[in-house]
Amino acid sequence: MEKKDFAFGRMNFILLAVGMLVVVVGFILMSGGSSSEEAYNPDIFSTRRIVVAPVVCLLGFVSMIYAVVHKPKDEAQKEVTE
Repeated sequence: MEKKDFAFGRMNFILLAVGMLVVVVGFILMSGGSSSEEAYNPDIFSTRRIVVAPVVCLLGFVSMIYAVVHKPKDEAQKEVTE
């Protein structure tokens, strides 16, 4: 069976999956209850929701960009280094 030449290698897909998982965790950290006209919920201004979660999402997006740009090693390069 011949090997297909894909644009991404195995490591690229792993890095993309990890980055996507980090973004999902960031969105989960952002979620929570909201305020209404009847009741004020001070949790909407918590540090977790307005600082930590956006930073986690940003790190996830940056890692996904790195996963796309990351160049996998060729078989020829592996043989030279070994």
